[in-house]
Amino acid sequence: MSDFGRQRQIVELLRDRPFASVRELQERLGVSAATVRRDIDRIDEAGEARKVYGGISALDGAAHAGVAYARPYDENRDLAVEAKRQIAAVAATMVRDGDAVIVHGGSTCFHLGVKLAERNIRLYTNSMPLAAYLSDHGHCSLTVAGGELHREPGIIHSPTQATPFYASKFFLGAQGLNQEGLLESHPLLVRSIVDLSLCADQIVVLADSRKLSIHARNVSLPLSRIGTLITDDGLSDADARMLEDAGVMVRIASTLGAVP
Repeated sequence: MSDFGRQRQIVELLRDRPFASVRELQERLGVSAATVRRDIDRIDEAGEARKVYGGISALDGAAHAGVAYARPYDENRDLAVEAKRQIAAVAATMVRDGDAVIVHGGSTCFHLGVKLAERNIRLYTNSMPLAAYLSDHGHCSLTVAGGELHREPGIIHSPTQATPFYASKFFLGAQGLNQEGLLESHPLLVRSIVDLSLCADQIVVLADSRKLSIHARNVSLPLSRIGTLITDDGLSDADARMLEDAGVMVRIASTLGAVP
């Protein structure tokens, strides 16, 4: 297949979904990772889609009428990685030895869990990837949610079992964020967030600044429930004012010098 033919296939694929990873495109097109990256560079230069960490993303609003669809965990974890690591590093400073904390599923929260692995704390999580990591690498006290494993979005949840844990802080991410609150497309995530939000004194959201431009279907928590948002230095002044006017404390994790 010609270079042009491959690139047309990639652009057509993004009409039906928001993101495609390099690995997936390798398998679909039967070419090397280097070839896929060159195709992505050409498509990005032509302005038909946007090159992102780990793959290629549809232009904001393209083919989706402004509504975002939940990406699989394996895809989302490869986006804005350095920003997520820096956000997690700031979040880790909010945890003291002896604290009990809840860390929700999601890629940014996974980075936080990694930073807390060796700490003298009690940690509760419903994230299967994080629980697996901490079982092999962590020394913190670990409590794992009970219930069924939902491989996508990678969490363990029971609709009937109460959470046997109370924490000083509940750390969670979001698919999107606006003046209405935290946004999610997946109904299971909405239910899980609502349930766990009742089990902590303070709610801390970890969300890179891209999330302020993503619109998802469901509000999981209103802004009035959020104590602190930790984001990166891509946050606009208008969004910062909106959050602060709603009573949310905003903390910025600097990504200056970070590799994109």
